[in-house]
Amino acid sequence: MTANKRKGIYLLPNLLTTAGLFSGFYAVVMSMNNHFESAAIAIFVAMIFDGLDGRVARMTNTQSDFGAEYDSMADMVSFGMAPALVAYNYGLADLGKIGWLAAFVYVAGAALRLARFNTQVGIADKRFFQGLASPAAAALVAGMVWVGIDYDIDGNDYGVIVALVTGLSGLLMVSNFKYNSFKEVEWHGKVPFVALLVVMLIFIVVATAPSLVLFIVFMLYAIAGPVNTFRTVDKVTLEDVIGEAEEDADFDPVEEVSDEPDIKDDNSKEKMPVDKEETGSKN
Repeated sequence: MTANKRKGIYLLPNLLTTAGLFSGFYAVVMSMNNHFESAAIAIFVAMIFDGLDGRVARMTNTQSDFGAEYDSMADMVSFGMAPALVAYNYGLADLGKIGWLAAFVYVAGAALRLARFNTQVGIADKRFFQGLASPAAAALVAGMVWVGIDYDIDGNDYGVIVALVTGLSGLLMVSNFKYNSFKEVEWHGKVPFVALLVVMLIFIVVATAPSLVLFIVFMLYAIAGPVNTFRTVDKVTLEDVIGEAEEDADFDPVEEVSDEPDIKDDNSKEKMPVDKEETGSKN
């Protein structure tokens, strides 16, 4: 009877993952129709869903291998393909080969970043990301496009800058720079009343100029990795920048142990621990 039991998946966390996937697809479609503001906003919306699906899975105890794999595929679309194509349609097309190569560097960086993250589950230090997280890289590229539209900047006139930001974002994803994951922050504990006022102030600042504020925030976050490395290392070596091959893959799956599993949905009672990548992000 058990062997013939019909398999299924948990609905809620996968609906959120699907919503994030749709947002990434929508961003591509909007960029193809020159609606770049909508495309950029859609990528930020995908980041919200990406942050929710794992948390909802943990809260509802609906983690599974299927959810983890589906989430990784969705991240590749929303934070890999979508930002690259949005940037290409916005300001890289007129650069010819240089333009599409810059976009490909970003896509390849996102794919390698996600693959490396998946092989380091339960092994890497949860306090840090190795390399810029894919949602943060996507936010940097999307924020650049959004700022350009808000301030009437023609991307084709600044194609070289668009190529640099896009390409460097891809390279930072596969770098060995450490970025704070903010996973050690306690979100469930009590905080002083002034913290609520600070949060309100942040919302006001973001609402005043959302595109510019978000772009600056994620640009500073992207810069923080290299700055912290150069500040804390006496002599910077190649391993401090890109790491060694054995550090990036070929981990023994038996050692993959995590205190906070984040696989999302399966009818099986045996659940393998997976650590969800966050932005503040992912994927």
